[in-house]
Amino acid sequence: MQHKIATLALGVAVALAATGAHAGNSDPNDVRIGAYLLHFDSSGGDITGPYTVPGLNTSIESTTTLYLAYVRQLSRHFQLELAMGWPPVTYAKAVGPAFVGSVPYNGKQIASIRWFSPTALLEYNFLSPRSQWRPFVGIGVNYTSFFSRQITAAGAAVSGGPTSISLPSSVGPAATAGVLYRLSTRWHVVASYSVAEVNSRLTTDTAGVHRSSEIHFWPNAVVLSVGYSF
Repeated sequence: MQHKIATLALGVAVALAATGAHAGNSDPNDVRIGAYLLHFDSSGGDITGPYTVPGLNTSIESTTTLYLAYVRQLSRHFQLELAMGWPPVTYAKAVGPAFVGSVPYNGKQIASIRWFSPTALLEYNFLSPRSQWRPFVGIGVNYTSFFSRQITAAGAAVSGGPTSISLPSSVGPAATAGVLYRLSTRWHVVASYSVAEVNSRLTTDTAGVHRSSEIHFWPNAVVLSVGYSF
């Protein structure tokens, strides 16, 4: 169901981008490239399952990755942004007791995950299309899919052996606010702050022993980019 919702949302976004009017704007298309500086506000239940001591949890380490976006002007003030980051490697860090038995736990990197997270945003631009400074705000939908899920040596040690990881995809709301500074008729730089809601359920399998935890996190992204209109 989540995959269908995400596909429908992105399909509608692309259709709007392809057909939207761009009244008074001779350069309705905009491509941007830059950097995503990602910080995660995460929360979740303790890891539960057979042979699991209480108080085991995880947090997600911050990361930086490549930002890519296509922006389509729909009118003088509204635009549609389709944004994504190059799938980054993100590490899950252990939170809890210093040791589980004799195995170090707290602060150890116990898993690595790559994720693909496109976002569609409908944005409102203040001021006129040719203003040198142009603030904007937007809301939209985020789709996050996890892949290349790997347990580390530290994670395998605390789990009791080789372990596989499952994390279902997530669909959730997203919001952004930022400002565009025009360098010339076609070139500009953009700084923005975005946040999305991502929910999933972590499940591990160690030789048939299943453990799980509800995962909730809010990727906070500072985006710095350069754009070209055409």
